[in-house]
Amino acid sequence: MGFILLSAGCAIGIGNVWRFPYITGVYGGGIFVLFYLFFLVTMGVPVMTMEFAVGRASRKSIIKSFNELERPGQKWHLHGYLGMAGNYLLMMFYTTVTGWMLYYFYQMLTGSFQGKDTSQVGLMFQDMLSSPQLLAGTMIFVVIAGVLICSMGLQKGVERITKFMMSLLLLIIIILAVHSCTLKGGLDGLKFYLLPDLARTKEVGIWETITAAMNQAFFTLSLGIGAMGIFGSYIDKKRSLLGESVNIAVLDTFVAFVSGLIIFPSCSAFGISPDQGPQLIFITLPNIFNNMTGGRIWGTLFFIFMTFAAFSTILAVFENIISCGMELFGWSRKKSCLINLIALILLSLPCSFGYNLWSAFQPLGEGSTVLDLEDFLVSNIILPVGSLWYLLFCVTRSGWGFDKYQAEANTGEGLKLPRQIRFYVTYILPALLILLNLKGLIDRF
Repeated sequence: MGFILLSAGCAIGIGNVWRFPYITGVYGGGIFVLFYLFFLVTMGVPVMTMEFAVGRASRKSIIKSFNELERPGQKWHLHGYLGMAGNYLLMMFYTTVTGWMLYYFYQMLTGSFQGKDTSQVGLMFQDMLSSPQLLAGTMIFVVIAGVLICSMGLQKGVERITKFMMSLLLLIIIILAVHSCTLKGGLDGLKFYLLPDLARTKEVGIWETITAAMNQAFFTLSLGIGAMGIFGSYIDKKRSLLGESVNIAVLDTFVAFVSGLIIFPSCSAFGISPDQGPQLIFITLPNIFNNMTGGRIWGTLFFIFMTFAAFSTILAVFENIISCGMELFGWSRKKSCLINLIALILLSLPCSFGYNLWSAFQPLGEGSTVLDLEDFLVSNIILPVGSLWYLLFCVTRSGWGFDKYQAEANTGEGLKLPRQIRFYVTYILPALLILLNLKGLIDRF
């Protein structure tokens, strides 16, 4: 259970809440959900078993795992350095955004939004972004808290805290979803979210809908940078890896799906469009909570849920970063924690300053920020390249090879990978991943 909740905590993040409901609405509701579930099973889950298999077979983090399994003279281990860069890059902006969630939880808890009109709530968000002291301060608090928990060890620190957070997270989202679905006028939001709408699908295009579902299903699981592999390296061989991967994918999807049950009925009940991305979370929803009976309570619950979703990912990735330092340089856990505490704070400052002191730096064009650049590098380059690397390593003869991968994945009780999957994962799945990677780059540029 600890392994499942740790791995699900890594997969479950901010994107589950503000991205999944939004793109589901845009791409035709129930039609998009069906495509998403199909690609989650056919793309996301197989690659997850591969990352777990490499982690469990090597008993190492990403920086050393390929060294243990590759043949002498091979270069598969070079991905370890790209993967580590991905872990650091992800945390360079994720810590700042988690700080936003924590600050909004505090603001909601103390009643700061009460009595504010729509424009005032919008100004509060802009005031937060324009304050380097506030953004850097909350980011530093998040980094210190994460490293402190990791310094306590895997079971006493990371696992114990993540179990508590994830259990509370699941309880809170169910309570919030039930409340949202009972709001007057919320039924229209549920219809918009769940009923298939061919007109909306045709409007955006069936090909765009399919690739959007493919993208969401794949990248929702945080694959390619060894963040899952590190937990694979800690588990025993009593359970097969396909069964465990399915459990984690189900939990991840459950949180994303139920987030839609919170957001769509709430927006419908108050006549708000749900297609606003981050603005929905930080401007629209606080306005909705302001006008809702008991809104301060519901808003507080929502932002503690968001904080837990983000912080569970931080703990998982921090554990990977700290373990890599221990393996690569022979540091103790405490020394690796201390060095990475300083490094992560310094590396995260550009994102915090990107909205204020360094706002003139717009790396991806007008209106873009440091966060946009860091997110692009992780989401469009490192995650997809890393996932393709794991895939090719596990299925090609020049890598670890399908037979060894299948044997590791099928060790233990639970669902087994059939041999018939070999042609699909060797030829079709790599082509789909390359297609997805190219489309992401073409869309950006």
